[in-house]
Amino acid sequence: MNSEKGFTLIELMIVVAIIGILAAIALPAYQDYTGKAQLGAALAEITPGKTLAETKINEGLSANITDAADVGLTTSVRCPSLAVSVMTTGAATITCTIAGNPAVNTKTVTLTRDSTSGAWSCANTTKYSTSGCNGSGS
Repeated sequence: MNSEKGFTLIELMIVVAIIGILAAIALPAYQDYTGKAQLGAALAEITPGKTLAETKINEGLSANITDAADVGLTTSVRCPSLAVSVMTTGAATITCTIAGNPAVNTKTVTLTRDSTSGAWSCANTTKYSTSGCNGSGS
């Protein structure tokens, strides 16, 4: 007796359906993971600017700083647009407009220095939060 071996059409359809369900669950989770990673990378790129801004404030500024290069920052693939404002009063902001997946693209991450206390804070306009940098959820 000659019996054929292999999978039936229904068995193959079940396997394809299972793979489709797994992909539907995994894709949003992957997008969130990459969005958080891209936010973290953007924050890591602008954080060194705090050190030079703090140094310049402590040495005494004769004029406000608005050029990112003056605090040691340059644009990059992750932060194609930087806005820097270091005032003679001690107030400062460093903002990166993020380039990345749709969840973070054109959103911003901003470091802000309080002129009174000298403390730095971080906020971002993504739905994600990283260590010490809460998102606004918009």
